[in-house]
Amino acid sequence: MANAVQQVETDAEEHVMTEEEKQRTERLRQARARKIQGLELQKENILSQRVSNPVRRAALADALAQIEAELAKLQ
Repeated sequence: MANAVQQVETDAEEHVMTEEEKQRTERLRQARARKIQGLELQKENILSQRVSNPVRRAALADALAQIEAELAKLQ
């Protein structure tokens, strides 16, 4: 029983994040959120465009597919 308690305490100590790790994690989270926001804005921009040129429409459809794929990876 004492051995199990020691193992739990050891595991808890190993999982404590340092302040530097917390800051790094927060910076990564913020960067990811900015990336998602930028992709959402690009998607919104593409969806708001009205084009009659079929070549332009195809290019926008391809760009939209790329953006949606990138968003799927991030979420």
